[in-house]
Amino acid sequence: MKKDGKFPDENIGAAEIVRWASNEYGAKALFACSFSAEDMVILHMIVTCRDAGIEVPEVITLDTGRLHEETYEVMQSAKEKYGIEVKSLHPDSSALSSMVSAYGPNLFYKSVELRQKCCNVRKTVPLNRALENKLAWITGLRREQSPGRSLILKISRDESRNGLIKINPISDWSSEEVWSYIHDHQIPYNSLHDKGFPSIGCAPCTRAIRPGEDMRAGRWWWEGGKKECGIHESSPDSRNIISGR
Repeated sequence: MKKDGKFPDENIGAAEIVRWASNEYGAKALFACSFSAEDMVILHMIVTCRDAGIEVPEVITLDTGRLHEETYEVMQSAKEKYGIEVKSLHPDSSALSSMVSAYGPNLFYKSVELRQKCCNVRKTVPLNRALENKLAWITGLRREQSPGRSLILKISRDESRNGLIKINPISDWSSEEVWSYIHDHQIPYNSLHDKGFPSIGCAPCTRAIRPGEDMRAGRWWWEGGKKECGIHESSPDSRNIISGR
């Protein structure tokens, strides 16, 4: 799997990480793109690799059925600008119907457990299915986003998914670096970012943040706990490091 028997060092740049992942895994890697500012940066890096003739990771997006209209707009803009195929993954219709019938369409407001159930049906299960035959997956996670993500590494093993290689190319980037890259490369982005939404999920579960609030405070704002949907619950710490072997 590792052509040279080594993983890149943690100090290597984001674009180099994406190029390495493309060369190493090609379409056996998957990029789960939410069309956030961070993911638009990584998508641009993947397109750059494609344009250089490198086989690139498969690009998918989790269409929960409850996304903001602005998210669909930037999704379409990206497809048109880059000419890249983005596979939309949807929840299992039977599981979704059963959940809504039992708990209602807005079950996520009723309890943390029901909110997690909704996230699981709409996001985690479709993602896990897509990752079944992959060797690696790429995300736009950054350490700055929340305390729970502060120890994220650029390359680690996702122990919740049988040791799948998890690649976080911009884990050490600041928000300023993300936006500088977007403006420098004229990358399209979700217009909600200009309206106080640093983190964007499903429409009923995301609001603009207030001055002084954490970047992810607008996600599931009625809850007091950690702001995670479940797909990154095994966010790695230093014990999972495999970089530089």
